[in-house]
Amino acid sequence: MTARGYATLALPAIALLAVFFALPVAGVFADAFSEGPRAFVRVLQMPGFWPSVLGTLMLTGVASTLSILVGIAVVLHLARLPERRRTLLSFVIALPLTFSGLIVAYGFILTYGRAGFVTQLLAFAGLDPAILGKALFTPTGLAFASSYYLIPRVVMALLPVFVNFDRAQLAVAESLGATPAQAFRQVMLPQVVGPIAGSFCLIAAVVFGAYGTALALVGTRLQILPLQLYSLISETGSDFPAAAALALLITAACSAIMATGEWFGSRHEHYL
Repeated sequence: MTARGYATLALPAIALLAVFFALPVAGVFADAFSEGPRAFVRVLQMPGFWPSVLGTLMLTGVASTLSILVGIAVVLHLARLPERRRTLLSFVIALPLTFSGLIVAYGFILTYGRAGFVTQLLAFAGLDPAILGKALFTPTGLAFASSYYLIPRVVMALLPVFVNFDRAQLAVAESLGATPAQAFRQVMLPQVVGPIAGSFCLIAAVVFGAYGTALALVGTRLQILPLQLYSLISETGSDFPAAAALALLITAACSAIMATGEWFGSRHEHYL
């Protein structure tokens, strides 16, 4: 097929990208700069902006680290299973990706809230249900709930890498006296660190800009940038240029996170 033929096949994707990404971003860009840089100045001077930046970074770091660690452990287990069983478990693990953030939040409330099923079971064991039920509506609880749909993303991204890894290298390392942990750390990990970094940046970008789960669990009490943006465009907000400016800042931050993951992955593959 000629280059013109490949370009023709790409036209539908280009059209979708233009209509559903480029045009909306252009509209937000126009609103953000409708007053020049004054909208960005107002955003930076908002009382809750810098605490929201710190809160967003903390939430992103905790949720992404927890998700990548659990995801790697799950992938290591799945990679050792027979193909049919691995496919079935992968299907079950991927189900949370079909749920919206609001559904995930309400599911966690029904399970771990003050009157949740798990909370009541732990109450029978002698634990205080008020403590567990209250913890769900904190930044820690939000990170826990966010991991529910972040871990499947890690598993789906890393499973092909770990399945196709040549495990004979690990067997050779163990035959030379290395423990399984040493073989993983010194033989396997250096070769898969690129995809792991890419997956970490992917889920970090997702949780950095997500607001549905946070809004359902903690409302607008938690100081994170997506909820700060929500407060600017909700019924109580009227400063749309500032909202557009904040939206551009969040978009730029998420894009930078994703670009970092792509750069790290390509750089690692180059050296390999």
